[in-house]
Amino acid sequence: MITQHVKIPQDRIGVLIGHEGVVKEDIEKKSESRIIIDSNEGEVHIEGIEGGDPVKALRVAEVIKAIGRGFSPENAFTLLDDDFLLFEVISLSHLSPKTLKRVKGRVIGKNGRTRRAIEDIAGVKISVYGKTISLIGYSHPIRTAHEAMEMLINGTPHSSVYSFLERRRREEEEEKKWKIEG
Repeated sequence: MITQHVKIPQDRIGVLIGHEGVVKEDIEKKSESRIIIDSNEGEVHIEGIEGGDPVKALRVAEVIKAIGRGFSPENAFTLLDDDFLLFEVISLSHLSPKTLKRVKGRVIGKNGRTRRAIEDIAGVKISVYGKTISLIGYSHPIRTAHEAMEMLINGTPHSSVYSFLERRRREEEEEKKWKIEG
């Protein structure tokens, strides 16, 4: 039997449990595991059910971490539905509070425009929460989005980041075209 422990922020426990426990129940059903939440500490104890799918029991920790990092349960559940999706966290804890605020503003953009544009162009989901930027996506798109995030963190102008993303998208499309034709 697989047993895991995950710690999530206090203010995300309600999201993990959901209205009348519906989110926690859904996670337990989909992952074939049992989840015990210590609301005071933010500790989540996960146990795979005897005879259940061990891969899903392992993936449930990522789903819970994703919810803890600000993703909606719907976006986090995609990690259980597709084994090829990855979850990645970029830490911003090394930044001063002033720089952190500026970087988060650059990544999110006015009314969330920058974040949405990167999500659309790169084909990933992004959550900016606390001192982290988290990504859910497939291998190549997540690598591209990670590079775009690093560029924004390092102060690269938004126009250059968008150009980089568009160039990468064209390269990916060319690669797909060659695979189909070849």
